[in-house]
Amino acid sequence: MKRHIKLKGSLKNYMYWPLILTILLVLMNIPLYRISKEAGVMFSVFTVIYFIFVVFAYNFNKPVLVNELINFATQYGTVQKKLINDFEIPYALLDYNGKILWVNEKFSEVTGKDKKYHKSITSIFSGITREILQKEENEKTLYIDFDGRNYRVALTKIYFEEMTAESGIVSMEETEQFLTALYLFDETELKSYIRKNEEQKLVAGLVYIDNYEEALDSIEDVKRSLLVALVDRKVNKYFAQMDALVRKIEKDKYFVVFRHKYLKELEEDKFSLLEDVKTVKVGNEMAVTLSIGIGNTGATYNQNYEYARMAIDLALGRGGDQVVVKEGENTSYYGGNSKQVEKNTRVKARVKAHALREILESRERVFIMGHSIGDVDSFGAAIGIYCAARVLGKKAQIVIDDITTSLKPLKDFYTEAAGYPADMFISSEKALELVDYNSLVMVVDTNRPSYTECPGLLKRTKSVVVFDHHRQSAEVIENPVLSYIEPYASSTCEMVAEVLQYFTENIKLAPHEADCIYAGILIDTNNYMSKTGVRTFEAAAYLKRCGAEVTRVRKLLREDMATYKARAEVVRHADVYRGAFAISICETEDVASPTIVGAQAANELLNIVGIKASFVLTSYAGKIYVSSRSIDEINVQRIMERFGGGGHLNMAGCQLTDCTIAQAKNIIKDTIDTMIEEGDIQL
Repeated sequence: MKRHIKLKGSLKNYMYWPLILTILLVLMNIPLYRISKEAGVMFSVFTVIYFIFVVFAYNFNKPVLVNELINFATQYGTVQKKLINDFEIPYALLDYNGKILWVNEKFSEVTGKDKKYHKSITSIFSGITREILQKEENEKTLYIDFDGRNYRVALTKIYFEEMTAESGIVSMEETEQFLTALYLFDETELKSYIRKNEEQKLVAGLVYIDNYEEALDSIEDVKRSLLVALVDRKVNKYFAQMDALVRKIEKDKYFVVFRHKYLKELEEDKFSLLEDVKTVKVGNEMAVTLSIGIGNTGATYNQNYEYARMAIDLALGRGGDQVVVKEGENTSYYGGNSKQVEKNTRVKARVKAHALREILESRERVFIMGHSIGDVDSFGAAIGIYCAARVLGKKAQIVIDDITTSLKPLKDFYTEAAGYPADMFISSEKALELVDYNSLVMVVDTNRPSYTECPGLLKRTKSVVVFDHHRQSAEVIENPVLSYIEPYASSTCEMVAEVLQYFTENIKLAPHEADCIYAGILIDTNNYMSKTGVRTFEAAAYLKRCGAEVTRVRKLLREDMATYKARAEVVRHADVYRGAFAISICETEDVASPTIVGAQAANELLNIVGIKASFVLTSYAGKIYVSSRSIDEINVQRIMERFGGGGHLNMAGCQLTDCTIAQAKNIIKDTIDTMIEEGDIQL
């Protein structure tokens, strides 16, 4: 059967234009008959001849034109197929389930699979799964490693309805079936250059000797230069292995610059310089310790130096003998296994006392707050600051929401009958109503904004002062006008007692006020058995002169029978993990202050032979509070920091959410196992 091929669209219109012009010629011929009959006849003959010629040309050229178009389309398709086949970029066509339908020569060359290979793409690239191919995104990008090369994989979906929309041969029902076009882009060299560029970037570091003066004071004068020379040699030799530039900028400070590629080696080495420098002995009784701050990933070298400066401040604020690596918002810690040496000089306390007085004199209202679920130390420190503000005639108020059973005997002294204002203690809600931009907010016994009694109060004023004895973490109160953080101090009450001695000459404490501050020292030192130094006893002696009475304080700190039994149950049911870690749970029934009971029980667990660290978990107010304690061998602060907590080397804690007590207990065990494997805990 003969089949006629018809033209359509723009090509059909183009071919019909000569025929359409015939109509125009006929219309033009009509006026010619009116002008001249002979001219009209001649034009009519011309029109007929033109029409016959056009029809003949159309019928003669149409098959030729169609054949040319078909040949062009065939050649064009062949050219396209050849171009794709010879395409320099590896290309493959996959079906809906990821089966290979067709690949070009470059893809075969890269993968080693010929064109007859029609298995799943997952058999070649395990990272490209059916689930990834069938996701909703029309285009997606993956990064894979294959045969030692790095590839960027571009995946593009090709839907059947789009391919057959203009087809008059087949019709597709609505379906989600599609093909996937896969392109491989070799980025091995690009990533190599990026990696080399990153490795060549300079990292800034600051190295400080923590106890320079104290170490020199412990040896003879003739050996001091030898000690300094040996420390210099240790520092220079250690960083020389990393092709670093080391310059001594002060007698106890060094500036270090090295390439980024060596930072990973230092981290894997866990900065062994910290332990190596402690071996320097020339008759000095005190081991030399270092603090190192490293800044990285800054946009400029100046920014890296700023990161290093912030890191060294954080390292010193955490007690020294450690390395802090600051990479933008990320902060890493190494070392920190030694107790900070207590400073014999009180110069810093005197300077802070004078600075605090100047700040208080410039403010009319003072709000004092400690951490949430306040303890005796935060309460006693708040009372001390209240007394300092009172001497200057300033309106001071203590922000506290919940009065625990341990604080109630202390708070009962501060009544209107005893001469104290009725609004001496206010709630967080009331404080937020009263505070203004020029008020002073005094934070004691914590340096983390999320741990304060009222975090919102810090955002309502430009003047914030921080007094604390806990080691700093990455979360800090921003831009305080005065920050006095001393990790070597036994308690915040000790720090406040020192400051009060230099605050003013005529400051006087009532006996019960001195009792509160003394009680804070007593609790945080566990009756002078933990973190107790010379200055601790000097602060206690000052409070004794102010009227503090040991017997009276002991009566204030007594507890009821239910609390005592609860603490005994915690000790009785403790599990000993790995022969050195005591882990127990504090039940909250019939106990008014379960978190305090947990902390006390953690202290008592250390009295058991063989226990190096204790952990007591308490479920309270929708959170799980973990109190951890150690004597000297285990740094519990490092353990608690893994859960977002912190504290001291031998006294720390954290708060866990979204888990049960049993899960929290297992998390602590898993963390201990991990830290032992990584070498952060030595048994």
